[in-house]
Amino acid sequence: MAEYADSPVYDIPSRITGKGQPKPWVDNATYEKDHAASIKDTDGFWGKLANETISWDVPFKTVRSGGFEAGDMAWFPEGQLNASYNCVDRWAFKNPDKVAIIYEADEPGQAKEITYKELLAQVCQLANALKKMGVRKGDTVIVYLPMIPEAVVALLACARIGAVHSVVFAGFSADSLRDRTVDCEARVVITTDEGKRGGRTIATKSIVDAALKECPKVEHCVVVQRTGNKEVGMTEKRDQWFHDICKRERPYCPPTPVSSEDPLFILYTSGSTGKPKGVVHTTAGYLLGTALTVKHVFDVHENDRFACMADVGWITGHSYIVYGPLMNGVTTLVFESTPVYPTASRYWEVVAQHKLTQFYTAPTSIRLLRRMGEEHVKGHDLSTLRTLGSVGEPINPEAWDWYNENVGKKECAIVDTYWQTETGSIMITPLPGATKTKPGSATRPFWGVEPVLLDPTSGEELKGNEVEGVLAFRQPWPAMARTIFNDHDRFLETYMKPYKGFYFTGDGAARDKDGYIWIKGRVDDVINVSGHRLSTAEVESALIQHPGVAETAVVGVPDEMTGQTIAAYVTLKPNFNYESEEALGKELVVQVRKHIGPFAAPKRIVILTDTDLPKTRSGKIMRRLLRKIASGEGDQLGDLSSLNDPSCIDKIKEKFAAGAKK
Repeated sequence: MAEYADSPVYDIPSRITGKGQPKPWVDNATYEKDHAASIKDTDGFWGKLANETISWDVPFKTVRSGGFEAGDMAWFPEGQLNASYNCVDRWAFKNPDKVAIIYEADEPGQAKEITYKELLAQVCQLANALKKMGVRKGDTVIVYLPMIPEAVVALLACARIGAVHSVVFAGFSADSLRDRTVDCEARVVITTDEGKRGGRTIATKSIVDAALKECPKVEHCVVVQRTGNKEVGMTEKRDQWFHDICKRERPYCPPTPVSSEDPLFILYTSGSTGKPKGVVHTTAGYLLGTALTVKHVFDVHENDRFACMADVGWITGHSYIVYGPLMNGVTTLVFESTPVYPTASRYWEVVAQHKLTQFYTAPTSIRLLRRMGEEHVKGHDLSTLRTLGSVGEPINPEAWDWYNENVGKKECAIVDTYWQTETGSIMITPLPGATKTKPGSATRPFWGVEPVLLDPTSGEELKGNEVEGVLAFRQPWPAMARTIFNDHDRFLETYMKPYKGFYFTGDGAARDKDGYIWIKGRVDDVINVSGHRLSTAEVESALIQHPGVAETAVVGVPDEMTGQTIAAYVTLKPNFNYESEEALGKELVVQVRKHIGPFAAPKRIVILTDTDLPKTRSGKIMRRLLRKIASGEGDQLGDLSSLNDPSCIDKIKEKFAAGAKK
């Protein structure tokens, strides 16, 4: 624990408590009182907040039931509500001309604003069109869209009629889209003709067409006209233009009440088996968790303009672009471009232009912009910012300091947030008006969250401070996932059974002398590349489909820019002929890009021609050794007693080193 002993501590900054600033929702005394109440009087605490935060069609009687053992957690079970109404109607009726969405297009100078009144009309028109296609409560709709306003409209239109949306990140390949579409049994896909990002045009509809060749249940494909390229093909009877079907519809659709525990969405995340998991989030608890974390973690007030720079294809976009901000009736940003297009000043130009008050991005982006130099930040008016957030992976102290000094001017709160797709909303985080911060620490738990550190071998709880173990949670919380679609046993095996009585996060963590939590990263076979979670098995599955690959092992390697990169070790089938290792390596990268997407491409591929992968006597690949070699720690391999053939290690080291010199 010595590594945390000298960490500097930062007090509550001036833009949170200073003159002329809105009073923060939570100070330290309030935090300690409310967090204790959320643990000791869970029903009273959450029942009160649920009634204050959500507009109910039918009130609930029970706050919660069930638990981790059977995975039968339920919150507010008798209650009925509609997510679209809670996010749009109540604000459109109260303040119709308030801006709901700022759309910052890929090219600068093409921004537009959508009011709550306009958003309500657009959501209702699409909802009515979906109903005419036969979409009913409980049906699943695939959304494969880039970062355009129609992505938000699509999610809310599904929610309005009780349909379940399943967003597939628009960087995924046709194979990945096909697998997810088939798994969730969708009959409707919403996409776009093309996408725009970083000045490039992406052939989105072509990817969808390739995927739908093997999706026989899909009857309708709704296409947003983003670029208007007339060369984009449309399949007769199946494909319809978004604008055509919407303009025919009445701009009001009565919201369909659903149960608190009815599914709101399915979102696929990487699993250690290689088969993506369809994580199911239900309605009331998820809305409550996202609403409260936006309000309290970012200290959001009525007239704020909230910017989450993520993609709606990931949980961060669901929770902190769509549902969380709109549940609070504030303005949310939809950002289509990249941090460095057309220049590395793009983020800060957007902040200044739109007078943004909260800014939430990934450590990968912060590290990239730090490398580009602080001159790109200078000259832009960032004085409206009050809270800066970090999401997706632990942020290293150097990036934290750069963010604080150059973007926040040492006057903004920095909230380093820890959570997961499966948790639904932020779990461990500073609160701007309550928490003194330490660079690199997620600090303290949010309401209702009781983190525990467990001995990874015995499962015993490690009590007190200055301990390190696997991170788990002691009791359910409203926003947590309820199951894996069509595979509840897998849900239990992954999260509930590894340590009985606890929810297992799959992450390691430490608790310092002040009780602050420091996230150490994955303890399972999941790699985090620029905030994208990928299982090693998923990448291995893509590689093994190459006709020449006999066996492969994939590991995550620490990387200053992206958090981790992917290294793949490959052995070849006997008598497989290939032009050169360089050419074969390129083929294998293309293989992964095709089956998963560009973000999953290995940075290093090591082709082992004269040795096997390191295995135990029982035949299990010893990935920890490969990870050490790829990370430059080949002299720190530890216990090799279970290694079947120790001679392979020197050969693998030589091969890796030879590749690095090229």
